[in-house]
Amino acid sequence: MDLFDSATADAHGAPRPAPGAPLAVRMRPATIDEVAGQDHLLAPGSPLRRLVEPADDAARRAAPGSVILWGPPGTGKTTLAYVVAATSGRRFVELSAVTAGVRDVRAVVEDARRRIAHGGEETVLFVDEVHRFSKSQQDALLPSVENRWVTLVAATTENPSFSVISPLLSRSLLLTLRPLTTDDVRTLVHRALTDERGLAGEVTLATDAEEHLLRLAGGDARKALTILEAAAGTALSSDDVRAGADAVVDLATVERAIDVAAVRYDKDGDQHYDVISAFIKSVRGSDVDAALHYLARMIAAGEDPRFIARRIIISAAEDVGLADPSALQTATAAAQAVALIGMPEARIVLAEAVVHLATAPKSNAAYLGIDAALADVRAGKAGPVPMHLRDAHYAGADAIGHGKGYQYAHDAPHAVAPQRYLPQELQGARYYAPSDRGFERAVGERLARVREILDQA
Repeated sequence: MDLFDSATADAHGAPRPAPGAPLAVRMRPATIDEVAGQDHLLAPGSPLRRLVEPADDAARRAAPGSVILWGPPGTGKTTLAYVVAATSGRRFVELSAVTAGVRDVRAVVEDARRRIAHGGEETVLFVDEVHRFSKSQQDALLPSVENRWVTLVAATTENPSFSVISPLLSRSLLLTLRPLTTDDVRTLVHRALTDERGLAGEVTLATDAEEHLLRLAGGDARKALTILEAAAGTALSSDDVRAGADAVVDLATVERAIDVAAVRYDKDGDQHYDVISAFIKSVRGSDVDAALHYLARMIAAGEDPRFIARRIIISAAEDVGLADPSALQTATAAAQAVALIGMPEARIVLAEAVVHLATAPKSNAAYLGIDAALADVRAGKAGPVPMHLRDAHYAGADAIGHGKGYQYAHDAPHAVAPQRYLPQELQGARYYAPSDRGFERAVGERLARVREILDQA
């Protein structure tokens, strides 16, 4: 049923993982104080804290009876379910929505009912990937949640509003887990290196290897510990260690263990700025292959995809401009999609936006136009707003000449009226000079005709 059925108890009264369990399983926190990250869910008095640490029977009754944990992979959903069981004296049963059926759900619920009826321990039922349960499988959980025959803790990486049936959602407390920070994952890695449940000080992790491991993990604690375990196994099996040398997990060991070379990319140093510079210049220069190469280097090095998306938006406005107005739409949509789905799928969205921008016609005319206009304003070239353009929507405006002589553009042929819009001091100024590329070619042709009409004023 789960990894802990045949285990014995540790000093905390929590079941130990089965022998030979992966490092990520062995290092699951035994107490709530060992949980990394998610401080917003574990503050004193919070619903999850009350569920884990009920002070008395009244507090236990006030604690939530069903919890849905929603968050990215490796953020601690399974860990929190285990801690609920381990620290509150409840029995822990785990079902995977990938393999379990309605019969399995009913069997667990019936067993939990019998235990309660005979004065036995309460049951925490952890359902991993609950979004994979069908409607009938989720329906089977309702009576147990309604009657508190089990304390249901369900985990999902999908939005529960779309993946969990309304009756179950309305009977549950929805808690959103935040992605772990790099420091959160670093804390877990350091603990695994020294803790008796983990590697117990048998290996040393070099600084550059640690940074590479953390980049590869991307905020996923389970992935970080899996990589560490593989690298430690490689180090411990080396000929030098067999000959009596200390086991050191260096960068080469990590690369060899997981067959992923470290990208020479320091997010806080010159490489960061050089690569992003080369990326933007490749997009601007329409070299789509180079642009994808530098995009791949940033992704492989663990660069924040939101940072990349922001740079793509800037490039769409600055370098593509009105030569292809849809480029900015693509870039903005890509940024929204990256924030919504995260990595690794976000790489596809970023690549699509990069290909669009790199292959689009280019124009920086709007960028140059606003900078030229700003230069004039900052140099004091402004002047009063022409009288016919001033606000005339208040009593007395007519008496002082506001709005007098204004021509409503829609009443004129082609919706362009021959009148002056710039202040007198700036008559004849030209800030926007459209290129002859892409959509902007048509803009330039129209603008030439518009300016001829306006100049008649």
